[in-house]
Amino acid sequence: MPKLLKNYPLILLCLFIAIMLLPNLDSMQVTIMEARNFITAREMVTDNNWLLTTMNGVPRYQKPPLPTWITALSALIFGIKSVFGMRLPAVLMVMVLGIFTYKLSKFILKSRAHSLINALILITSFYVIGITIEAPWDIFTHGFMMIAIYYLFLLFKSETVNWKHIFLASLGIAASLLSKGPVSFYALLLPFIIAFSFSFNYKNLKAKIIPFIIILILAVILGGWWYLYVRLEDPHTFEAITSKETANWTSYNVRPFYYYWSFFTQSGIWTIPAFIGLLYPYMKHRAIHYRAYKFTFLWTIAAVILLSIIPEKKSRYLMPVLIPLALNTGFYIEYLIRKFKYLNNKKETLPVYFNFTLIAIIGIVSPFGLAYLFYEQFHNNIVAFSIFGLVSIVISFFILIQLYKKKIKHVFLLTVVFFASLFVFGLPVFKTFTSKNYKPVSRLLKQNEINAIKTYSLGEATPETVWQYGEKIPTIINLNTIENLPKDSKFGLLTYGLSEEKISFLSSYFNVKKINHYDLNEAEPGSRQYRDRLTFDYYELERK
Repeated sequence: MPKLLKNYPLILLCLFIAIMLLPNLDSMQVTIMEARNFITAREMVTDNNWLLTTMNGVPRYQKPPLPTWITALSALIFGIKSVFGMRLPAVLMVMVLGIFTYKLSKFILKSRAHSLINALILITSFYVIGITIEAPWDIFTHGFMMIAIYYLFLLFKSETVNWKHIFLASLGIAASLLSKGPVSFYALLLPFIIAFSFSFNYKNLKAKIIPFIIILILAVILGGWWYLYVRLEDPHTFEAITSKETANWTSYNVRPFYYYWSFFTQSGIWTIPAFIGLLYPYMKHRAIHYRAYKFTFLWTIAAVILLSIIPEKKSRYLMPVLIPLALNTGFYIEYLIRKFKYLNNKKETLPVYFNFTLIAIIGIVSPFGLAYLFYEQFHNNIVAFSIFGLVSIVISFFILIQLYKKKIKHVFLLTVVFFASLFVFGLPVFKTFTSKNYKPVSRLLKQNEINAIKTYSLGEATPETVWQYGEKIPTIINLNTIENLPKDSKFGLLTYGLSEEKISFLSSYFNVKKINHYDLNEAEPGSRQYRDRLTFDYYELERK
């Protein structure tokens, strides 16, 4: 294995990601952000809305189309109902992010082992994986920007101007702009340039000014044409959406300046190493490459500060910070691998023992805790529970054994494997926790097609409902007058609350029959994950 890692690090990195994420890719419930994006991709395929993008038949220009195009192409291969096919492009972008994190590290550090450490930390950071289902288009914008950053670094550090680097950097920035606008330009590229300027020397700077300007011009042209096209084709809708999105920056989810300053916890299992890696006075004499450490430190801090300036704040906006943070944390892990055997100072050794012992204890205790808390589910799927428990306990014991031997390299790799095992063996277990009340709406469309009934929604249907239904659900704004209702002689009505007064009004014109109650929550009622908006009734209305 060490020889394979040395000779084929990128292939093994991608293989690791594939083994970790692909087997159970469709096992998790589709989130609200995924549903919005998947509906848009589906309507690209079914309605040919490749440029003037829609969601449930309504213009949706809030998100640029590149990730949706890629997802739609995947849907053409795997089917428009395939959650696996819809999620696959985001996993491929995790691979892209891992590859270019490795390549950037390798160029700076000239070390395969250290570069692989950095890449493994990144792809096992909690929110890097979590963002692929919570807001899947974020992984595209930051993944493409990481490509641009790599080629910009090559340009800045080379004596001559390489037009290949200029072209690829332009494509990376343009693809990022076409994925989520200027988000990554501000949160990832700008902090990178700031950090580079304070850490490294530009080679032949005067000769690079014009190429850099060319990169920006090309990026704006290639990444901005869609915005111009939509502005010209549908100006009123575009302006309304743009005004609303701009207003959100200062009026929606407004948080205090310090809201992001627990950012290192988003790295999950690397929280403690990430925090220690940020202790600049401690690390500056221990990092194997001081300038590179200073660069990753400044890149991380600059990104957090720039994000903190924006009034609108959400946890997922921190995802780009995890990229330089992983590089920064890698210096601490590399130092431990190199020096831990010889460390006697308890102030240095105790955090290491605490961190990895805690991970091991969680791995040993969690199977028993889950079996106790979810006794019924345990007996309903004892095989999946047993495999997960065995794997978790065995890996955890090996972590403790290698920690006792002070073999931090093995401890690190085992921790990476432990994280992957949560996805490979843990997700099948958590799939058994589906609520008894769970009643999907996925079969309703087929029934309605057989009965030749069209379904409408009273008020806007939730994205999860529209995605699961499998087709557009037209919206009825209100029931004030009969003119607001469909002209169909018979139709279905999804409603998130139909009062006696509304039923009485409808009964004047229709025979109203309640057919079913749907609950799209996989969580149990009363839990923190339960959402009332995912419950609704279905009626059939037939004109008298």
